[in-house]
Amino acid sequence: MLNVLVVDDSIMAMRNISYYIIDLGHNVVGQAASASEAVQKYKELRPDLVTMDITMPELDGVSDGIAAVKEIISFDESADIIMVTSHGQENLVSQALQAGAKGYMLKPINAQKLAETIGTINKNYHQDTVENDEYLL
Repeated sequence: MLNVLVVDDSIMAMRNISYYIIDLGHNVVGQAASASEAVQKYKELRPDLVTMDITMPELDGVSDGIAAVKEIISFDESADIIMVTSHGQENLVSQALQAGAKGYMLKPINAQKLAETIGTINKNYHQDTVENDEYLL
């Protein structure tokens, strides 16, 4: 079971990702709607995993999720961060991975895709089945 911090400036996206995390048997230990809040909550909560929207308000503007990744990695270089992005943001994904993110997911997200991505970056996690896939981002 992983403790997860969910970061997204969309309340609906944050809610949906949180439902998936719970459906997969993990804990949502925190949620953040901005990069600065994500960094602060990461330091406070020390989660096992972060799902991070790539574009949010604050810090360095358009690629604010990338700025948050850089700050989190400077605090904890072993942080497991999965970027959440839309099609057409491939250049930002590359920047996020260079900054220290360990993986990414393209929207729309479903529970199976989330389970597979978690399994790719966290070898201690293996999810054989996904029971509830009714929430779509």
